[in-house]
Order: sequence, then C-alpha cells, then structure tokens
Amino acid sequence: MSEVTDALKQRRSIRKYHDRSVPRETLLQILETAAYAPSAHNAQPWQFVVLTEPEQKNTLADAMAQVWLKELEDEHIPKNTRGAAVSRSVERFTTAPVLIVACLTLQGMDKYPDIERRQTERDLAVQSLGAAIQTLLLAAQANGLGACWYCAPIFCKPAVQDALWIPDNVEPQAIITLGYADETPKAPQRNPIADYVHMEKWGNPP
Repeated sequence: MSEVTDALKQRRSIRKYHDRSVPRETLLQILETAAYAPSAHNAQPWQFVVLTEPEQKNTLADAMAQVWLKELEDEHIPKNTRGAAVSRSVERFTTAPVLIVACLTLQGMDKYPDIERRQTERDLAVQSLGAAIQTLLLAAQANGLGACWYCAPIFCKPAVQDALWIPDNVEPQAIITLGYADETPKAPQRNPIADYVHMEKWGNPP
C-alpha cells in the first residue's frame, strides 16, 4: 500500500522532456493499462489518438493555435501578449515526444429519451474518461515517464477533429504530453484535509 501511496504523491505534471523517443512497446503498455480504469456500465467510453511524428504534432498544434489566437483577438488581448502565449503553447505540444488526444464517445452508454438522463449519461462518460486519463498518468510514471494533462482540445473540438480526422461522434477532451522528464517540479501546495472532507454531513441543515 505504501508503494501505491508514494506513487500517487510523487506524480508530477511534466512540461519539459528529453529529446528521446518513447518505445512503441512502452507506449502501448501504458495505453492498455489506462483501459483498466473504472467506467460507468463498463462502457469504456474513451478513444485515444496517438501522435509521435513531428508533422502530426505540428498540424494539431497549429489548428488549436489559430482558434486560440482568434479568441484572444476577440478579447482585445495585446498582440505581443497573445503571440507569446500561443507560441508557448505550440512549443509545449510540438516538442513533447508523444501527444495523446483523449476523446469521449457515448456509443456504449445507456440511451434515454429524456434530456435529463441523457445529460447524466454524458456526465458518467466524462467521469469515466477522467479516470482513464488519471490511470494513464500513473502508468506513465510507473514506466519511468513524465506526462501532463492539458484540457486545450475541449475549447476547440471542431478544429481538433478536422486536424486529426476524428469522427463527429467522438469528442476530443484532452491532450496528454508524454516523454522522459527533463525537469523535477516541486509538489504544489495541497489544501488541508479539513477544507475538503466533510464527515457524515456537510454543515447544518437548512
């Protein structure tokens, strides 16, 4: 148990990587392990698009960058500021040895006629994908790799779908960068347990 706890507490979000490729066998092992995450109805509502070639990564990063630039322009962010921010984002995605685009699919989820239960099923699928991503991050660490979870695709789903030929019924939700870590970040501050744990009940009744 202590080994599992240590692994959970030692995991870090890695944004700088060595220029070293990840063996295909290791990558497949990590992705296979991710599928052992719990999921609603055991539907396993996830799909992963894996990019390792520079051209593929550049295409995706450029597509997302164009959307973000337009948003920053609409918000009247100064040109130099928005250019620097987008350049940093593109660099992070194009220099990582591996990009994994985590996608959501509702194909195996229960079908309901009413909007409320359809939305609930979607929530269950999103939770399931989150569990798979976390499992993937831990599997990466167990294999001596670093990784970082980015939510950028959720802001520009059509652009990501077009760039990677993803079907309309499969939604890009996140990007995980993956590679051999070239940094050792310190653990961020965590809230005290008393701030987020409520024993038995939360506060007083209304």
